[in-house]
Amino acid sequence: MPVKTTPEALSQRIHARLLARSQGPAWSTISVHLLSHQPLETNLLVPAVAEPLLVWIVSGSARIDERDIGGEWMSVEVSAGDFYLTQSETPYEMRWETCSGEALCVMHLYLGLPIYQRAVAEVFGAGGGEGFRLADISGERDERISGLMGMILGELKGSAGPSEMVVQGIAQALAVHLVRHYGKRDLSAPARRGALPAFKLQRVVRLMEAGLDQAFNLESLATEAELSPFHFSRVFKQSTGWSPSDYFIQLKMAEARRLLRETDQSIVSIALDLGYSSPSHFAQVFRRQVGVSPREYRG
Repeated sequence: MPVKTTPEALSQRIHARLLARSQGPAWSTISVHLLSHQPLETNLLVPAVAEPLLVWIVSGSARIDERDIGGEWMSVEVSAGDFYLTQSETPYEMRWETCSGEALCVMHLYLGLPIYQRAVAEVFGAGGGEGFRLADISGERDERISGLMGMILGELKGSAGPSEMVVQGIAQALAVHLVRHYGKRDLSAPARRGALPAFKLQRVVRLMEAGLDQAFNLESLATEAELSPFHFSRVFKQSTGWSPSDYFIQLKMAEARRLLRETDQSIVSIALDLGYSSPSHFAQVFRRQVGVSPREYRG
């Protein structure tokens, strides 16, 4: 599972229906995705993202469990208005089950690093924010955050189109509020690891997902990232924790699990759709990655 990824890639890996997302110049400092989740998620590995991530519950309620990889599960019940905040350096696991018939709808907001760093500098003064990081918050409520996120939602879904002045004003207010109320300084914390710029990693992952039926092609991915194959492979692994080829296999297996769970498509057809000319090879890779055969997984 990737150690670090982009906002776009994270939203694509989480099993959900994308209702809306930010596009255009009004959203230059933040990235927003509005998602409708499935009622039950049994085990989702969530990679860390470079940007601070704020998740706001728009509607519905659920019991959500979280844990560090292999650790103890921690549970919290959430409903509309609750929020999560993370700037985690490491991946973690999640699972949930909705508590009512209403869909669990959430909004993911990623603070661009420039606006976040400006907020830190404003609050602490030039150079005063050394070692500062946001705390990890799970299932809490903050009326100021709800008000600002509600305004963002209005700009995202409004028929008149988003106002750049309004969006940027809200983004700045939100960044300063988070730094003021949910931050901590830790001078002993290690520096954040280098990685591909988010927009390049986003383009690469989109290219991978569009070509799940094709053979892995390192050269085309490196070209998309405007890097040599050697340098691309190195920084991609720094960003995700996986080599490009292993990440590509993970994407294939995630799609295979989805098709086996959600469709009646034959296993042979799924294998062909994912670029495996031999169903036995597909089954071999699937068993190695998932632990059971495709037939056993489908049940």
